[in-house]
Amino acid sequence: MKSLILILYLLSTINADKDMQALQFDGISTSYKEKDIFIKRLTHPKCLKAGITPENIFGGDLAGEKVPKECQKSFVTSLGVIQPMKIDSKIHTVGELEVLKFLQLLDFDPEKYALVDARKHPWYEKLTIPHSVNIPYTEIAYDEDFSKDFERNLKLLNIKKDKNGKLDFSLAKEAIVFCNGSWCVQSAHAIKALIKIGYPKKKLFWYRGGLQDWIGLGFTVIKP
Repeated sequence: MKSLILILYLLSTINADKDMQALQFDGISTSYKEKDIFIKRLTHPKCLKAGITPENIFGGDLAGEKVPKECQKSFVTSLGVIQPMKIDSKIHTVGELEVLKFLQLLDFDPEKYALVDARKHPWYEKLTIPHSVNIPYTEIAYDEDFSKDFERNLKLLNIKKDKNGKLDFSLAKEAIVFCNGSWCVQSAHAIKALIKIGYPKKKLFWYRGGLQDWIGLGFTVIKP
């Protein structure tokens, strides 16, 4: 089975595989908490007639007056600190198509892959991407007062301990980490915390756009 690294390499050499691009329109079928779920971009029928023109995209309050409300998304634009495109020279930044492909791999083999929502619990409980697990960036470093949280996170990422208590990352999952958006620091802090405890950089990927880009492009979200 192709690893995510190979998928990313192919994308960079052939300018995105057509089959992967089709995922956003075809969608993917999966199961979540024993329920079938279909993940795709949701396009209202009225939006099919809204052409990609300067007037429609940048008219008025970004969206032109003639663009149906069903086709528009509104976000606060003045929050947080914008993050760089790369968090580390050895960690790939991924987009929505890679996340979709990753979800297919995760659904097929959940013991090898993890989609990590690095936000604090109240954020996660309101809204997240299907199949994500919540590992708040504040709970990655060991804290003797919250040892159960630490042990839970090790289990979610398939990190083992040897007989001396040293962390063993040989079977650790490949993980995509995300938070609220490109202005959100929580996923960046989470990745740095994972690296600090020894997580292999080659197994970490960063979805910089996070939930804001995911929602902005009309993809399926859930309340866990």
